[in-house]
Amino acid sequence: MIEAAIMEGNGEDRANDKAAAQGARAAGFASPFDQPHWFDLLAAHGFAGECRHDALGSAANSVAVLPLRRDKPGHYAGLTCWYSFAIRPLYSGPGDRAAALRDLFVRLRAQAATLTLYPVPDAEQAGIVAAMRAAGWWVRASRAGDRHWLDLSELDHDGWWATRPGALRSTVQRKAKKGVVDIQLLDRFDPGSWVAYEAVYAASWKPEEGHPALLRAFAEAESARGTFRMGLARIDGAPVAAQFWTVEDGTAFIHKLAHVEDSQKASPGTLLSAALFRHAIEVDRVCRIDFGTGNDAYKRDWMNRHEPLWRIEAFNRARIAAWGPAIRAFARTLLGKEA
Repeated sequence: MIEAAIMEGNGEDRANDKAAAQGARAAGFASPFDQPHWFDLLAAHGFAGECRHDALGSAANSVAVLPLRRDKPGHYAGLTCWYSFAIRPLYSGPGDRAAALRDLFVRLRAQAATLTLYPVPDAEQAGIVAAMRAAGWWVRASRAGDRHWLDLSELDHDGWWATRPGALRSTVQRKAKKGVVDIQLLDRFDPGSWVAYEAVYAASWKPEEGHPALLRAFAEAESARGTFRMGLARIDGAPVAAQFWTVEDGTAFIHKLAHVEDSQKASPGTLLSAALFRHAIEVDRVCRIDFGTGNDAYKRDWMNRHEPLWRIEAFNRARIAAWGPAIRAFARTLLGKEA
C-alpha cells in the first residue's frame, strides 16, 4: 500500500492525493520496480532506513508519487536496493504530470535538506531535474552506471538471433548439439528449484551479495502475479546454471543469473540464456528485454541498446544542513570527479 506522507495543505487534499496515489504507475512500460508491493517488500526487509516516506504532489487532476527512505533526519534517498533497476516517479490521473512532480518536490522541501535518487533511467532524468529546479532545489545530475536492453521492434526471434555475434551463435549451436546440458524453464515459483538456484549462486563466480530472503520473497510475489520466469540448466542431474526473470507489459526483466565455474566448458549459462530469450520472444511475445544495471561485457552480445543511468543529488537551499553537501557535490563537478 502507499503509505501516508507528511504534506502541506488541508486534510481533504491530503486524503484525495493519497487515494489517487493507490493506482499510480510510471510512464511508459510497466516494471516490477514500480509496483506498490515492491516498495512494501523493501520496507519489510529493512531497506527504508529510519523510515519510509512516500512523497506526494498534485496538480491539475494528476498525482505524482515517489517512494523514499529517510537515511537520517533531513536526508532522503530513493527507496531502492541493489536489485532495483530504476527509481522513477509514479503517476495517476490524466492531468499535468510535470506540474504534479514539481509540486511533489515543493512539498518535500518541508522535510528534506538533501535528496539522492539512483539509478534514474536516462528517459526520466531531464524531467526530474527540471521539476526539482523549478521547485527551488540545487541539483547535480551525474552519469553513474549503465543499462543494456534489447529493442526487438519488428524483429522475431530468428531475425534478432541473426544479428548476434557469430561467436555467440556458434557456441550455442555447437554446445546444444552435444546434448550435455538439460534445460528446464518454469513459470511458477517452486521451492525445490529455488534451492537449486541458491546452490548454483553459492558455487558461482558471483561475489556474495544482496539479500537472499528479499529476493525469494520477490520471486514468490512475482509468481503470484503470473510474471515469474526461471531457468535451470543441469549436467548429469546436477544444477550448474540458473536464471531468474520476470515478464510483464511486453518486457522481460533479467534479475539474476549465475553458473558453476567448473561447468564452463559446456556453456550451460549461454545455453540457458538462449532458451530463455527464445521463450520470452516466441511464447511471451515481448518487444523488449531489460538486462538491468551494469556494463558487463557479455551483455553486449545479447542486447542492441545501451543507455546511461543517472545519480541525481538535490539540495534544499533553504536548509543550512544542505549547504556543506552541496558545496562538496558541486566541487566534484568542477574538478571533473564523480562520487
